[in-house]
Parts: sequence; C-alpha cells; structure tokens
Amino acid sequence: MLKVAMIGAGSVVFVKNLLTDILDFAELRDITITLHDIDKERLETAGMMTRWTASQFDANPVIEEHLDRRAALKDADFVINMVQIGMHEATLLDFEIPRKYGLKQTIADTLGIGGIFRGLRTIPFMLDLVSDMRELCPDAVLLNYTNPMSILTQAVYEAYPDQKVIGLCHNVQNTAHELASYLDVPVERLSYDCAGINHMTWFLKLKIDDEDAYPRLWAAMENPEIFAKDKVRFELMRSFGRFISESSEHNAEYTPYFLKSDADIAEYDVPVDEYIRRSVRNLGRYAETRRKLLAGEAFPLERSREYGSLIIHAMATGKPQLIYGNVRNDGLIDNLPDGCCVEVPVVVDKSGMRACNAGPLPPELAGYCAPHVYVQDLTVKAALEGDRDRVHRAAMLDRHATSVLSIKDIRAMVDELIEAHGDALPSGIRTGNGTALRKSA
Repeated sequence: MLKVAMIGAGSVVFVKNLLTDILDFAELRDITITLHDIDKERLETAGMMTRWTASQFDANPVIEEHLDRRAALKDADFVINMVQIGMHEATLLDFEIPRKYGLKQTIADTLGIGGIFRGLRTIPFMLDLVSDMRELCPDAVLLNYTNPMSILTQAVYEAYPDQKVIGLCHNVQNTAHELASYLDVPVERLSYDCAGINHMTWFLKLKIDDEDAYPRLWAAMENPEIFAKDKVRFELMRSFGRFISESSEHNAEYTPYFLKSDADIAEYDVPVDEYIRRSVRNLGRYAETRRKLLAGEAFPLERSREYGSLIIHAMATGKPQLIYGNVRNDGLIDNLPDGCCVEVPVVVDKSGMRACNAGPLPPELAGYCAPHVYVQDLTVKAALEGDRDRVHRAAMLDRHATSVLSIKDIRAMVDELIEAHGDALPSGIRTGNGTALRKSA
C-alpha cells in the first residue's frame, strides 16, 4: 500500500488542499496517510481534517497521527515537508530587528535577510529529517514545500547527494493564471516555457494558442487598471523584457528598486510587513478551522494548483506529468552556477523525475538571478560548516539590504539576529566555533 507521510501537518488548511488533490485521483484512495506534528492539538486537528476530507470522497485511507516523526516516516514512499520552524514568534524577529536598522521587508521568507535566517533555523531540521528518512524509508521521495525553497532544497542535496528531493512551489502556475486574467483569455489557452530560480522564474516564452502573447501583454500593461494590479512585476518586465514569477509583494524585496524610500513604496503600492499580517491571519484561520471541525461544519473542497499529487500519481501509475520543480543545476541552466538550485520543467513518470535542460537564460535574466544564487549558496555553506562569517557575507551580498544599509549596520543587524534566534540556529553559527552540521559520508 502506498504511504504518504506529511511532516508539519499542523498546517491544517494546506493538509486539506494536498489531500483533496491526492484523493481526487481514484487510484490514490487506497493509501496510508501518516501525519506528524510536534504540537499535540494541531496534530489532532490535522487528523480531524484528514478524516473529514477522506469522507467527502467516500475514501477509506489508513490515517495515522504521530507525535514521533520517526514513526510517521517508517516505510513511507513520499514525504511531504511543510514545517515552519519558529512559527509566528520567529517571523516577528525576522521583521522587527531589521526594521530597527531601517530595513523594510514584505514577506521575508525566501530571499533577503528574512530568507537567510529562516533558512539557517530550518536547515538543521531538514538534515535531521533526511537522516531519519535514509534509515526508515530510504527509497522515499522528499517533496519540500517549506521556504526558503532554494536554500533548503540545496542544503539537502549538498549534505545527501543521492537523496531524491524536489522543491515544490506554486509561483509558476499561479502566475500563469494571473497572466491569463491580464490577457483576458482562459488559462487553458496559454502555453509557456519558464526557467530561473524559485520566485524568480522567467516566462521565456508565452503563447495564446500558437501566437506569441507578449505583444498583447505589453499592450495590457498600458492599461492603468491592469498595471495597478501588479506594479512591481510589470515594471520589471518593462526593464528586463520578460515577466517574472511570484507576486509583486515578494519581488519588491528581492531588488534594490522598490523599497529604498517611502516615495518608491507609495508609487508601487509595496505592502511593507505583509507577512506579519498574513501570519496573524493564519493563526486566526487555524483557530476557526478547528472550531468548524469540532462543530461538524463543512469546508469548500476543490483541487488546488499544487504539484505534489501530480508527482505521486505519475510515479504510482506511470501516467506522465510535466511540472515545475526546484532541483540541482547539473547543466540545466547553462549560465547559472553548477550546483545551485534552479526551477525548471520536470517530467515525472513511473521511473522517477527528470529535469529538463533549459539552456542559457538571456544574460540580463541570468544576471538578475545570479546574485541571489550566491547568497543562497553562502547561507547553505554557513549552516553546513558552522561558519558565522559566511552568514555576514551572505547578508552583505543581498541586493535589498545593501541598497539601504551600511556595511557596519549589516554586520550589527546579523549579529543581533543570531543572538535573538539563539538555539534555533546551527551551533557553529551561534558560537562562532565552526562546528559543522552532520553530513553524509
């Protein structure tokens, strides 16, 4: 019987979405689903949600709840990771300390200073998870949904080069739906080729049926109502010639252009501190979800745009799927560094996952991505090697931070963040003694 382990199942609404996708395939209804979370109440809530979702499909999967992660992992075929290390309290630190130095952020979960520190406190968990997997389910595929996507996926394949891992995001498919709305066509009429790095994946080709859609998109951008919906990304398209994945609020903090001054923030409608508001809403959303489950109330049920179920279905049945995934750059994008984490098309079938060669990016697009690749690489190596100096160097290369802060302020900010996050970070970074995290032989 196919077994899917969900790690971080306290993300209850996300669990419902992924289970809806999985159970929507009739071939996947006779499976074992194991749920793990370290929070007893959230785990119980996830179990209630899982049983309710299964009932809507008249499915009878085996459902297990485990506070012990190892019990959840044993003999799994697929491991879905969706943890958030530190939760809301750590998020507040990632925003509040940089703000003291004058650095504004919007989401702070993938790139920039917030991405660096979310990565540093999550990498130890990722390596422990994979270490357990290699013992308890050595053939399992790790589907990572946790941000920072590129940093965490790279940390896994650097520490354990033979681990089957892919990072999954919805930035490409969500952007396709947004582009369809701007072009006023059904998304089914769009086709596209994309490549880049997570949250910076470029729509290299965009077609409506067999026609190049970019002339129509450029025309749509001149409509003030459409431009107002996505100001940052349209401005980036105007400057670099192609549309970029993820949202304007994310992309605003990946560059030196949109958060330098209050005037820029106002002109581009940049939602400073947006993720704090989302995090607070998520806490309320969880409480309301638990209340509804206990009261026996129903939830909307529809397939999401996530790729996880498509991978599981393709590998279980042999029916191929094309998805976008985050994988090691083994010559997949010629003009980004070998070994970095890139987002490219991936073909999935019964034999596994095969990433597609995207060739070289146009030089301006590669140049846009490259600085972030090196920040991610420094962050991964800082964690694996326990190298505090590399944390400072990563921060000093971040495009947004360096557009606002002095080198002395960046150094002081990093030290304060290290002190504040404390034991959540790798010990070598906390103490400066160079203690490396466990790595594979």
